[in-house]
Amino acid sequence: MLLEDLQVILKVAEFRSITAAAENLDMRTATASVAVKRVEKALGIELFIRTTRQLRLSSAGERYIPQCQQALLMLNNAKRDMQDELDIVDGELRIAVSSDLGRNMVLPWLDEFMEKYPKVSLRVSISDTNIDFYRDAVDIALRYGSPTDASLYGFKVCDVPGVLCASPSYLEKHGTPKHPNELVTHNGLFYQMYEVVYDHWQFSKNNADFKIKMSSNRIANDADLVRRWCVAGHGLAAKSCLDMSSDLLSGKLVNVLPDFKPRPTELWLVCPSKQSITPAVRLLRDMFREKCKQILEQLVNKGILDKNT
Repeated sequence: MLLEDLQVILKVAEFRSITAAAENLDMRTATASVAVKRVEKALGIELFIRTTRQLRLSSAGERYIPQCQQALLMLNNAKRDMQDELDIVDGELRIAVSSDLGRNMVLPWLDEFMEKYPKVSLRVSISDTNIDFYRDAVDIALRYGSPTDASLYGFKVCDVPGVLCASPSYLEKHGTPKHPNELVTHNGLFYQMYEVVYDHWQFSKNNADFKIKMSSNRIANDADLVRRWCVAGHGLAAKSCLDMSSDLLSGKLVNVLPDFKPRPTELWLVCPSKQSITPAVRLLRDMFREKCKQILEQLVNKGILDKNT
């Protein structure tokens, strides 16, 4: 009986479907079906009752599945403990990253990481939507904002100041605002998450807060597209300074209203369980922290960010 077959059995039990389990495990349905039959033959029992419309656990399957879960967990824990002891850095990293930060900064970092640790393989999910660790095939996620689910494990990578950005060409054509209240005459470039459009921008200065309702002719559910519009001179964008760092450092974008601070955020590396925190994940965390620290220092040294931000 193969270890991979047991993993198929657990996924079939979870999804109540061989097809759905195969899709989740990135294999053909026929391969998953053969794995189920192989385990049932080895045990001499039927784990699932199949009809033309549904699949459900048999009484024997209901007894077997919890024991199978415990056995696989023990094997995974033993493997992880051995790797920790020997500092082995290998295996597949299944990581989710946001669109802008992921495409423009994290992917080159991951290339550098894999060059240093060639036994690591990579599977990347790029999306701005929230990750469901129990639905999506993901082990770790690099995300803005601290985890709200107490059952998750997370490492804070860094604090991330926000910036209000525009291209020099946009400011030359429309003028540079000196106060948040002047933004109502400008075009905002909006980010949308699900059905929520982020069209209220908040700023603070000397403990005073300013909330501005912006207008826009461009809205996207992809943060990378918002950045591209901003670089192209189509309007102002309120974004993470990490997302905009390369364009700010190159002069393609300007930090507008630097004395008025947009809402800051935090960058976190999140894992669904302690078992997900492998030596590779800890090394990746350390690399992310160092890379972000270097970028923030560059922004401060060039006067784009205040060192007290």
